[in-house]
Amino acid sequence: MTRLTGTRPVAARRWGYAATAFLLLLLTVQAAHKADLSSDATAATINHSPTLLQRLQELLQNGNGSDSVLRVRTAASDEAKVFHTHQLLLSLQSEVFESLLRNQSVITLHEPPETAALFEKFIRYLYCGGVSILLHQAIPMHQLASKYRVWGLQRGVADYMKTHLASESSQGHVVGWYHYAVRIGDTALQESCLQFLAWNLSAILGSAEWGSVSVELLLLLLERSDLVLHSELELYTAVEGWLSRRQPEGPVAERVLRAIRYPMIAPSQLFRLQVQSPVLARHYSAVQDLLFQAFQFHAASPLHFAKYFDVNCSMFLPRNYLAPSWGSQWVINNPARDDRSTSFQTQLGPSSHDAGKRVTWNVLFSPRWLPVSLRPVYSDSVSGAIQPVRIEDGRPRLVITPATSSPDFAGVSFQKTVLVGVRQQGRVLVKHAYSFHQSSDEVTDFLVHADLQKRASEYLIDNSLHLHIIIKPVYHSLIKVKK
Repeated sequence: MTRLTGTRPVAARRWGYAATAFLLLLLTVQAAHKADLSSDATAATINHSPTLLQRLQELLQNGNGSDSVLRVRTAASDEAKVFHTHQLLLSLQSEVFESLLRNQSVITLHEPPETAALFEKFIRYLYCGGVSILLHQAIPMHQLASKYRVWGLQRGVADYMKTHLASESSQGHVVGWYHYAVRIGDTALQESCLQFLAWNLSAILGSAEWGSVSVELLLLLLERSDLVLHSELELYTAVEGWLSRRQPEGPVAERVLRAIRYPMIAPSQLFRLQVQSPVLARHYSAVQDLLFQAFQFHAASPLHFAKYFDVNCSMFLPRNYLAPSWGSQWVINNPARDDRSTSFQTQLGPSSHDAGKRVTWNVLFSPRWLPVSLRPVYSDSVSGAIQPVRIEDGRPRLVITPATSSPDFAGVSFQKTVLVGVRQQGRVLVKHAYSFHQSSDEVTDFLVHADLQKRASEYLIDNSLHLHIIIKPVYHSLIKVKK
C-alpha cells in the first residue's frame, strides 16, 4: 500500500540523471577493459569495486543526493522508519520500486513487525548486492525479496535455507521453513526440508520443534519408509506425545494412529501399549484391526501368513531403524588409506517367528576402486605397455554380501541402506542415504562426489568416515493371497 505525499525536486532529478549517466559510463569502461585484456598478454586488472561499494553504503547512510523517500510503518507502532534513497539504485534491483517511484518521490510502505525490522538490511542489499542474515531472519527476508520482486535476493535466501537445515537453533527452524515453503509453493525447499526431517527424525522427535509439526507434515512423514529413527516404538511414543498436546479431531487422530507400522513393534511392547497408552485406549476401535493383524503376523510363520494376507504393503515394510538387530555402525579411520572389511549380524526378519534366526553380513570398503573402463590395459604399442592411471581416478566402493545362504531366506528379500553421517554445526547428522536391493551387492553412486583424500573433507569426522549399515528384510508372497 502506498500513497503520494510529494513530488521529486528538480535538483534530485538532475542528480538521478547524472547517476544514470555515471553507471552507463562505468559499464562502458568495464567492457572496454575486457576487450583490452583479451588482446594484450601484459594487461592487468585494477579493481577498486570495494571502494565503490563503500561509497554506495555511505550514499545510503548519509542520504546525499536523495531523490526519493521511503516511510515504513507497522500496525504495532505510530512511528515510521524513514529512508532517504535513490530511485535509480532501487529501480535497478526491484521492478516494484521502479513502478512505485515512477510518478512520486515519497511513498509509505506498510510492513508487519518482522519484515520492518529487516527493512534497513533489505535496502542495504539493493545498494551493495550483499546482506548477512541469521536463521530467524531467513523467512522475513525472503518475504521482502518476494514482495518487491528482488529475484536475486529471493534465490539467495532460498539457497541459504537449503544449506543451513542442519544449523542448530534453540527452537528449531526446519519445520517452520517447511511450512513456509508450502505457503509460497517452493517445491524444491519443501523437498529439502522433508528429506532432512526424514533422515534426522530422531533428533527432531526430542526437540521443541516436534510440537510445531502440522497434521499434513506429520502424515507425510508417517507415509515414508526412509525415516531414520531407533525403532517404530520410538515413533509411536513421539506421535502419542504429539496427539496429547495438539488434541486433533477424532478422524485426524485415527489417520495418524493407523499410519504406525504395528507389525514392526514386538508383541511384548504391543501388549504394554494396550494397557498403558491413554491415546491408544481412546482410539482403540480405530486401530483394533491393525493390532490384531500385527499379533497374527508375529505368531505365524511368515510364509504361512503370506498365504492369507498381502505382505507387499507399507505396513510390513521396515523403516531405517538404528537398533542393533537391524544393522551396525561402522567408523572407518583414515578411509583414504587402504581397503577395510567388517562383519555383523541382523535378525532374519521383523516377525517374532524369525526372532532367533540371524544373518551374517560381510562388508568391504575400498577407497580407490577403479571401474573397468579406467583399469590398466596392456598394449603392444611402442609408446607404452600400460596406460597411466592416477590414484584419484578411483572412487569409494562399498560391497555388502550375506556370509551364507539358507533355506530360511525363502520368502525374504533384503534391502540394504547405508547412512553417511557428517558433523554440521557441532552435530552428527545424516548427509546421504544410499539404498540398494538384494539383487545388487553395492550401490553404484556411493560417495561418488566425496574427496576422502582431503582431511578437511565434509564427509569426514575427525578424519573418520561414519557409516551406519541397515538391513531391511522384506517379506513377499510365494503363493497368491486368498480372497
